[in-house]
Amino acid sequence: MAHHFFFRLLLLFLIFAMLGSTGWTHDLADIKKAGVLRHLAIPYANFYTGREDGLDVEMIKGFAEALGVRYKLIETSWKDVFGDLTGHNARREGKNAKLLDKVPVRGDLVANGMTILGWRTQVVNFSEPTFPSGVWLIARADSPLTPITPTGKLKEDIKQVKTQLHNHGVLALANTCLDPGLYNMNATGADIRLQPKERKLNEMVPAILNNDADSTLLDVPDALIALERWPGQIKVIGPISDAQLMGVAFRKDTPKLREAFNTYFKRIRTDGTYNRLVKKYYPAVFRYSADFFTQPAQ
Repeated sequence: MAHHFFFRLLLLFLIFAMLGSTGWTHDLADIKKAGVLRHLAIPYANFYTGREDGLDVEMIKGFAEALGVRYKLIETSWKDVFGDLTGHNARREGKNAKLLDKVPVRGDLVANGMTILGWRTQVVNFSEPTFPSGVWLIARADSPLTPITPTGKLKEDIKQVKTQLHNHGVLALANTCLDPGLYNMNATGADIRLQPKERKLNEMVPAILNNDADSTLLDVPDALIALERWPGQIKVIGPISDAQLMGVAFRKDTPKLREAFNTYFKRIRTDGTYNRLVKKYYPAVFRYSADFFTQPAQ
């Protein structure tokens, strides 16, 4: 009897261990059955402020309501986010993604202003684009780096910025949209200073104000907030990347959930709900990317 009891106990343990490594829910039907949508988010700019609000928090709360399920916010980090979603940690290696150790799945989607990058699309599937972006070089106001005069040609503007960077300190963050390997930064002769993987994107400007370097890579949404938060203390030198887009990330085995989100997102874009949320959290973005927010929903 004791032997059979031990065997049953071991079997139950293995079942729960498997559930823990793949997540309690999978695609849309499973989420509806479980009655909860788990939103993974990294504190970042006004997408998720770290205080249970933000553009993407409100957007995904609305999505959960549309599905008729409970909303649950689960905070994660750039280091852990892909593992928390897919069950495999991942990082960029050249132009490709490298899968790392297996970990328990903790959420059903990621929404916190995640840039759609080539290597990331090997790990997850993205929704229709939800926000325009790009990477700028931001410097302290007293830096000798000079804001470029835009030419109207993005590649020429990027070249103007990069030609200034020789021997200048530039902060960057691997495995994020601020990864210098994405933008061939080594060829500029800049003193690239990779930040610890624990550093948050919204800590990059405070770091240059603390004289950790002359400048930092920063994506457009974060830069817009930084310009408001530290008026007169920083300046935009110009673009480092081509135009980029952000989206909501899904596991590759949840196509129905992604499809449901895209349908929901099209509706809130069409009825004006989404632009009202954007105006609440990013009022300045309409001056820079008006076309994105006025084009018809796909």
